[in-house]
Amino acid sequence: MNAHPPTCALILAGGRGTRMGGVDKPGLVVHGHRLLDIALAATAHLGTTVVVGPHRDDLDTGVVQTQESPIGGGPVSALWAGLNAVELPDDAVVVVLAADLPHVSRGVVDSLIDSTSHLGPVTCAVDENNRTQFLLSAWVFHELRERIATLRESAGLDNQPMKKLLTQGFSTLHVSGTADCDTPEDLERARELPRLTIAGARAAIAESLTPLRPHRAVLAESFGATLAEPLVAQGDLPRSSVSAMDGYAVAGDGPWRIRQEVRVAGADATLELADGEAVRIATGAHLPTGASAVIRDEHVVADGTPPLLTLLPNTPQRNDARPQGEDWTVGFTIAPAGTPVTPVLVSAATSGEVVEGLVRGPVRARVVTTGDEIRRDGPLREGQTRDSIGGILPLLLGRCGAACISDTHLRDTADGFETTLGADDGADLIVIVGATGGGAADEMRSALDRLGAHIVVGRVASRPGGSQITAVLPTGKVVLGLPGNPYAAVTTLLTMLPTIVSALTGRTPLPPLLGIVANASEVSSDAVRLLPVTQTDDGRWHADPSVRTSHLAGLIGKAAFALVPASAPDNVVAELVLLG
Repeated sequence: MNAHPPTCALILAGGRGTRMGGVDKPGLVVHGHRLLDIALAATAHLGTTVVVGPHRDDLDTGVVQTQESPIGGGPVSALWAGLNAVELPDDAVVVVLAADLPHVSRGVVDSLIDSTSHLGPVTCAVDENNRTQFLLSAWVFHELRERIATLRESAGLDNQPMKKLLTQGFSTLHVSGTADCDTPEDLERARELPRLTIAGARAAIAESLTPLRPHRAVLAESFGATLAEPLVAQGDLPRSSVSAMDGYAVAGDGPWRIRQEVRVAGADATLELADGEAVRIATGAHLPTGASAVIRDEHVVADGTPPLLTLLPNTPQRNDARPQGEDWTVGFTIAPAGTPVTPVLVSAATSGEVVEGLVRGPVRARVVTTGDEIRRDGPLREGQTRDSIGGILPLLLGRCGAACISDTHLRDTADGFETTLGADDGADLIVIVGATGGGAADEMRSALDRLGAHIVVGRVASRPGGSQITAVLPTGKVVLGLPGNPYAAVTTLLTMLPTIVSALTGRTPLPPLLGIVANASEVSSDAVRLLPVTQTDDGRWHADPSVRTSHLAGLIGKAAFALVPASAPDNVVAELVLLG
């Protein structure tokens, strides 16, 4: 079996960017990452990395940095400088890429390396428009060195185009992620976010968010958290054999002599039955020593002086006692890791003598309503709108398992978003209402870019909720941006927040609730629609086609809203999100 040859990334990061006004192209930010960092991430798994261009103090010390001479001498001159900065064996594979490729990925790099190993000593990427991208290519080291050395001796390297190195032939490979950023228009296209389906957005969130660190906590004080380890019983249930019914504890076969004592739940006095004796016993009372069974009242009769207890004719043979450990014994798993901490779980934990557990969460969330036009209290001025959802969002967050730690209003200011998003406030999640559309006053997206946030979801193919945002700041804090429209904000929150909470707490998501939407063809469009639904007598659901979105009145009296698929026929099965 042949060993794989060494690999090297040679990243050109010294272009002038003349068509973009002379900016430092490798330093431009796309979706929270510099173009140079995108190239470094795509090649981080290679053996050696060389960056040719101005020295950058913030690069990892393992990255070799060098500069062509004279500065600005063109790509071939830069490649020569890069090759001279490292020592590589002749069979090493060198990946050449410019630091202006916003969509380049590890997969693209690996494909070029594999093709170079099999097709020939040089492979250049070909983009979707069938254009060859010479600055996204892979070379066998000795081939690249010899071609540059030959050109250097014959014509010099200053301002030579890459084509001069390829006159001896090369292979090509069609790959995605080859579009570069040469103009401001290219940069704007690169910054456009894909329009995900709701399912795709949820999947991206589940894959991108890092679960919170687990901590030990009192379960009764941790509603909304999720178990980070199994909940294991610390005591038998029941702790000892008890009566399951009001009746008689008996010893041996009847008839039985009835003793005067009464055994009640919680009694700690010792009581021992001899063979042929019976004693009154209450539900939940511990069985006396020597008892062999419990017989419920309706199955026996007491007659005679002194009274004897006998079974009634045709009485079924049954024992209404619960033996020790009938439900579980010490060490039994009451609930697995990934189970949410709910009142039901806390009750079960208490039954198992468990008070504390290792949990993640609950998610601590801030709610921020934005916009100069929004007013919470006091008289409205011309052009203002009442904040009709800010006050209810903490309640909705609680329903989804997040604990609201603050609820504020943010005015439209140049630095307001950066200050709010960058605050060290102890929150795991910040829910922002409004400013997601990218309009003249909507600064959130640009603020996220300036802060280096990773945009997980930028647009969704749904109505409403298309302009929603889910992002992760460098600190790990998650940002959920909701449309400012009240109906859009609430339905988007209830559709997406459970996925965020599950991802942050390591919760096992429940399968969606499904229902049949009888009039789906009447209300569906070219994207998923989030519409209030009412259940009819036959169990199907009827969607409201004319819901107004500037208020929540359309949800009054509704049990749920449905995610009606695009171009759906009548009686389609759709996801339902409960409102109550």
